[in-house]
Amino acid sequence: MRKVIAAINMTLDGFCDHTAVDADVELHQHYTDLLSNAGSILYGRITYQLMEFWRTLVDKPSGEKSMDDFAVVINKIPKIVFSHTLKNVDWESASLANRDLETETLELKAQPGKDILVGSRSIIIQLMQLNLIDEFQFCVHPVLSGRGLPLFKDIGNRIDLKLIKTKRLNSGAITLYYEPAEDKTANR
Repeated sequence: MRKVIAAINMTLDGFCDHTAVDADVELHQHYTDLLSNAGSILYGRITYQLMEFWRTLVDKPSGEKSMDDFAVVINKIPKIVFSHTLKNVDWESASLANRDLETETLELKAQPGKDILVGSRSIIIQLMQLNLIDEFQFCVHPVLSGRGLPLFKDIGNRIDLKLIKTKRLNSGAITLYYEPAEDKTANR
């Protein structure tokens, strides 16, 4: 069974505002590696539209290898977009979900293949509430932003996590890898 992995950048004070963190060569490489080893990624509308920026670098590379490499990988990975407002997506590797999040995720998990990434705050929270996340990868940056979108604001129930590994980046960011302490996804 494929794992669902929630991977997101956040500030030390818990905000997931992409403008609050600096994306350097090492961070781009970190996410390039992560995407290279995944079978698909789930996005909400806002994050999907933000990520469309990378399409421009596929056609017109920036000249910065880490950014251009990330652009190539993000361009290729199948993206499933959950939106109530988008009527279509025109990124070749993207499709709109035609079922609810739980049904779509359970079907993806049951298929053979590489793991499923989740890169949107809203989708992460919904999947947490459904107990469908198998691993969390929080890349915590050494920034106190004091503002932005709090990652954990809408969590309804306590979720105990077990630290399985860490990865330190030269910028001082640390990726914390967790899995649910109790295997609440075993029956899914």
